[in-house]
Amino acid sequence: MMRERTQAQPIIHPPSIVQEGATLGLDTVIGAFCFIASGARIGAGTRIQSHTSVWDGVELGEDVFVGPSATFTNVRRPRVKYPRPRGVGWDRTVIGDGATIGASATLVAPVRIGTAAMIGAGAVVVRDVPAHALVVGNPAVIIGFVCACGERISTVPQQAQCTHCATSFEPDGAGGLRST
Repeated sequence: MMRERTQAQPIIHPPSIVQEGATLGLDTVIGAFCFIASGARIGAGTRIQSHTSVWDGVELGEDVFVGPSATFTNVRRPRVKYPRPRGVGWDRTVIGDGATIGASATLVAPVRIGTAAMIGAGAVVVRDVPAHALVVGNPAVIIGFVCACGERISTVPQQAQCTHCATSFEPDGAGGLRST
């Protein structure tokens, strides 16, 4: 069952900071002790749990769940002595709609997380994750696939189906799955 959009303004729990220039969609919730940088983009319906920073160059799609203390980066090789001008030269991290980022996961930019992918708690993601993939570990590796409803998908070559909501899937040509 899909959650209804309330069209409410974002809820930002203190003492979180959202810098001017950050984009927050409707019906978003930012937990306590979060920092959202000026160039960050947060899609509608997204939930960011406590103790998470979302930096310039990070884009979260709609209905993304970010667990507590998740870590996003925006520079693969940071150097204090050679600072980057504000908003210039950041590596990008893009999270697809409906994805889940587990508690204390670390995403090392540049990286793309596909639609409805699930990143396990504590995973260290250093490469792109395809749609509906379930990844765990350090470095994160694919151990299966998940439905948009969050359940594991039983797969057979060239087809897959969710036993919970009966959604059918097929390979998307990029290592992930798409619903049919």
